[in-house]
Amino acid sequence: MSRRSEAAKKWRPYRSKFEKDIATALRRKKVKFKYEATKIKYTKPVTSHVYNPDFTLPNGIIIETKGRFTASDRKKHLLVREQHPELDIRLVFQNANVRLSKASNTTYGDWADKNNFLWANKEIPAAWLKE
Repeated sequence: MSRRSEAAKKWRPYRSKFEKDIATALRRKKVKFKYEATKIKYTKPVTSHVYNPDFTLPNGIIIETKGRFTASDRKKHLLVREQHPELDIRLVFQNANVRLSKASNTTYGDWADKNNFLWANKEIPAAWLKE
């Protein structure tokens, strides 16, 4: 990690404005959470990787926030769920109506439905916080 990125992280602990907005909303609702505190090992076909989810709630629900939801992100989430079916990982999209690509009619929300991921648009549903 370069010095510049280390300094930037000290001043800005979240990787995106959307993550910061979700953290702010959780604080307003007085929900305790840990940010990028959970490390989950998973294996791609040839190599081992670590997935660092965005938020872990006290009830064990893991929240991944997504502004952009790339093909590599989608593959990663399928691999992590396959290798860790005991984890409750849910997606919160900045805009669930964005299409996977210009050539696709499938939206982020459609992909999550098709692959049996619980998901929300823009914010964490209150019901998830009470589970």
